[in-house]
Amino acid sequence: MLGLNDPTSRLVVQQTSPPRFPKELDLTATVIICTRNRPAFLRKCLEGVAALHPGADVVLVIDNTQGDRETEAIARHFSARYIVEPNTGLSHARNRGLAESESDIVAYLDDDAIPDPNWLRFLLAPFEDANVAVATGRILTPESDCSKKEPPRYLSNKDSHWFEIAAFGGLGLGSNMALRRAACNGWTAFDERLGRGAPFQIAEENYAFASLLSLGYKAAYLPAAIVLHPSLHRRSIEQEARDSFVYWLLLFSEFPARRLDLLRFLFHRLRRRRLEWPRDSQNSEDIISSGWRVQLKAGLSALLLFLRTKKPKRK
Repeated sequence: MLGLNDPTSRLVVQQTSPPRFPKELDLTATVIICTRNRPAFLRKCLEGVAALHPGADVVLVIDNTQGDRETEAIARHFSARYIVEPNTGLSHARNRGLAESESDIVAYLDDDAIPDPNWLRFLLAPFEDANVAVATGRILTPESDCSKKEPPRYLSNKDSHWFEIAAFGGLGLGSNMALRRAACNGWTAFDERLGRGAPFQIAEENYAFASLLSLGYKAAYLPAAIVLHPSLHRRSIEQEARDSFVYWLLLFSEFPARRLDLLRFLFHRLRRRRLEWPRDSQNSEDIISSGWRVQLKAGLSALLLFLRTKKPKRK
């Protein structure tokens, strides 16, 4: 149970005025929940998914273990398809869910997230535009300022700073996102070197966002598409710094056309220059203020990790 980390009451306060609902679209949607050894959290998540209005056409539970009877039983109790993905790593699980889906839109939830009943309605709304391939929503934790008003945000590769916004946390997070499935055909949406359980434990969703925008698609952030999430667990500043640097190296390798942007971004951040766009995570501010010894050690460790990590074969 979420217990003290459950910010449900705050959500009720935030939505005292009736929201303006977008029209329902003629699009099919699959909700994908990637899980690993957390059946109690999964049950809460699926209870929230069962209360969605409108509901998903299909719900997939991707079990990122060798298989677990309790997890399977919970998934089947809520009429969700249960799929085992034995290759460890959140990106493996996310990609498996995408491959198993046949819907127009695939929406992702963390197994410890609980969606607002209108979450899917708001998250699907931007896909009325055929050029939109990414939509994300707001994540409320016990630390969130629920009185804060946020406007919707839209982004394409015609906008200033689009690459750093997409790649470095200006478009929301993977615990509340949806992708247009057709836009992900023919390539691996989530790089399997990235994400929890991977060599680089960071930013698999941001990498996917940047990739889709580089292909010419658009993205949208919808603050009305709300999920509740427990307090986020932080790792050591040394680990977070290493993963941030190795992620930068991966981007530098995989997006050669954006190398000047990446160098400029790194230079500005190390000089502690403020970002010109809103960011959904403040972790990097701690890294920037950690001091040159931490940053130098993290940079060297990141370089060694990057060099010894093999690039996954294209599927």
